[in-house]
Amino acid sequence: MQFCNKKFYRKGALVLISSLMLALSGCEEPSEAYLQAGRDLEQGSYEYALKGYEECCNQGVLPVMSARGAGIACLRMGNYEDAIVWFTRSLNGEKVDKPTRRDLLYYRATAYLKDDQFDNAMADCQSLLVDYGENAETCFLTGAVALAMDAYEEASDSFDLAYAHAEGYEMAIRIYQQYIERGMEADGTRFLETSLQNSPETAEDYCDRGRVYYYMEDYATATAELTSAVNAGSTEALLLMGMVYNAQHLSSKARAMYQQYLEDGGSAAKAFNGLALCDMEESSFDSALDNIQKGKPYASTEELQSLLFNEIIVYEKKLDFEKAESLAQDYVTMFPEDAQAAKELDFLKSRKKAAVTEDVTEETTSETASDGSAGETSSYDEGSYDDSGYYDESYYDENYYDESYYDEYYYDDGYY
Repeated sequence: MQFCNKKFYRKGALVLISSLMLALSGCEEPSEAYLQAGRDLEQGSYEYALKGYEECCNQGVLPVMSARGAGIACLRMGNYEDAIVWFTRSLNGEKVDKPTRRDLLYYRATAYLKDDQFDNAMADCQSLLVDYGENAETCFLTGAVALAMDAYEEASDSFDLAYAHAEGYEMAIRIYQQYIERGMEADGTRFLETSLQNSPETAEDYCDRGRVYYYMEDYATATAELTSAVNAGSTEALLLMGMVYNAQHLSSKARAMYQQYLEDGGSAAKAFNGLALCDMEESSFDSALDNIQKGKPYASTEELQSLLFNEIIVYEKKLDFEKAESLAQDYVTMFPEDAQAAKELDFLKSRKKAAVTEDVTEETTSETASDGSAGETSSYDEGSYDDSGYYDESYYDENYYDESYYDEYYYDDGYY
């Protein structure tokens, strides 16, 4: 799960606060529908937020900010084309002040990037650079777009500038994640290595360093750094320690970390999710489902996303493909942006087809055997299925479940 990057278009509570402040600074007061749409947006109820903002636009209530809110809701639902339309509408509104325009260009560039409209995304990035100058976020976004365009030198230059403006572990990990998504680990690792040249001073520094070493798969050093963070009073380092132990298949040690994290006041949803991962490592699938259910009532949107994905994998591991497919169908409806989930759903559909074929083959083989010919063993068994590589650790370990939901793309500190 890309756990430390905060996707540049997700500012969580900041989105609501900034839009509300801008709204109140104008001559028009926000309506109750506008305020409710903002609450829905922050709580992750994006469809309700979109309907609320659409209503406000139709009624002429804060048209610039309402269109902006509708665009953000569409962006988070993965409706990138609609998001672009809304952001453009907001940009073309009357009396768009300079800070709001900058904010809208960031959002629209992100929507263009997600919709594979790279030239348009780069055009918005260039507008940001020309009109507002260089800063860490603009350079980072420009680097992400350049990387998507296979303009590797330009991407490297932009990421160098981003890191220069915001030296530290967080920016290094964000850049690393961009390269990892492109299968260019070596290019990203140099930023991690550069960040480690900084001397740790606080518990948060030690925690961040543990994160970096975790990414670099130097688990011994990650453990040492995180131990220092725990000794300095960091609760979240316990969560990371659990991840480090899980990555080494040390589920009993990982379980102890997650339990301590829960007892020390950490996020219940994250703790139960971690415990479920330990259960999955030990093939205790019913216990994993129990922990997932325990975590759901406490989960934010991102936390729920991780729990729900894990639930799909557990049912798959139980060989209940019908249930897993049903859950996966619901999941991709809720989180259409998750490419890994779409891949998982395709796989589960293929298993259903394979099961039907196997049933027909078995019937034919049985009939043949009754006529005196030799029967054949079914081609499906758990061993051959495991050997296919789908059930290997890459589909349920921390590399996916922790990193993909802790990343900067969501711009939300709620999950990590």
